Amino acid sequence: MRRSEEARRWLSEAQWDLETARILHESRRYNSCAFICQQAGEKAAKGLLYMIAESPFGHSVRELLARYAEAKHENLEELLPQASELDRHYVPARYPNAVPSGTPHENYDEVVSRRTLDYATKIIEYVQRHLQ
Repeated sequence: MRRSEEARRWLSEAQWDLETARILHESRRYNSCAFICQQAGEKAAKGLLYMIAESPFGHSVRELLARYAEAKHENLEELLPQASELDRHYVPARYPNAVPSGTPHENYDEVVSRRTLDYATKIIEYVQRHLQ
């Protein structure tokens, strides 16, 4: 399979995840929305790395984007803080022992959910532009 085809497969799955996250947000499943947004960002970033024949290992959206930026000499200073925000929801959005009290679904709200949707959307849009 060509690199561009594999990159597009990852982007397609990222877009699917983003749509799933929107459904979760509308259903007020805010913690799940935040986690799926992280997954969408991760898959989109991995698509970029596949495109340039870099190894897409790891789960940090920020680190994956930073590796792409370094390889391509791109300035992603606007996206990196947004990627860091998505990374913060990789574990706490899912596991009760990752939050100080209560459960993840009790600790997430509409504001956080909306912000993760916005950030994942921006990352996916960036990837779309660079895979065309």
